[in-house]
Amino acid sequence: MAYPGYGGGFGNFSIQVPGIQMGEPVPETGPAVLLDEYCGFPAFSDAYSSAGDSVYTYFSAVAGQDGELDAEELQRCLTQSGISGTYSPFSLETCRIMIAMLDRDYTGKLGFSEFKELWAALNAWKQNFMTVDQDGSGTVEHHELRQAIGLMGYRLSPQTITTIVKRYSKNGRIFFDDYVACCVKLRALTVFAGHYGNLNVQNSKPEETL
Repeated sequence: MAYPGYGGGFGNFSIQVPGIQMGEPVPETGPAVLLDEYCGFPAFSDAYSSAGDSVYTYFSAVAGQDGELDAEELQRCLTQSGISGTYSPFSLETCRIMIAMLDRDYTGKLGFSEFKELWAALNAWKQNFMTVDQDGSGTVEHHELRQAIGLMGYRLSPQTITTIVKRYSKNGRIFFDDYVACCVKLRALTVFAGHYGNLNVQNSKPEETL
């Protein structure tokens, strides 16, 4: 079954949300990853297999007897995997919103199929973050954030960009953990628009949602 934001086809939507215009998605990142029509979020191909996969190794090393990851287990799993690289490990709050993004059965946890989709997204977002972090500071500033969001295919108004910086930055700089939290919120807004096909909400303010 196809889900919005995970490679599902929904035809040619004209998504119109004030402050956001949809552009071209970020280029493919990593093996066996396909980009869907929603910005910045890759979906695994049907041919993806967990056999001999390091992602499954990371998952199974931490998952409980129920074969799923709660927020604390997800935090431990991602930290042990080293996916954050030289950046700080993900906070528990960010892990909670990542679970909420993918938790289709509302268990408050991630199964492996959901986890591997998260893994693909994190790798794409990390590559995007590294591309615009031109000074190697481990953070992105206002102008770099605008570039990063543009690379994912979003076209945000200056007001929305400023709001994001205010909400997700520390002293004007956005760390990778907060950047991922922002990407999750952007994706949620995009999927919401996708559910309704042609969405044109003249009075909505995306900066309030973000």
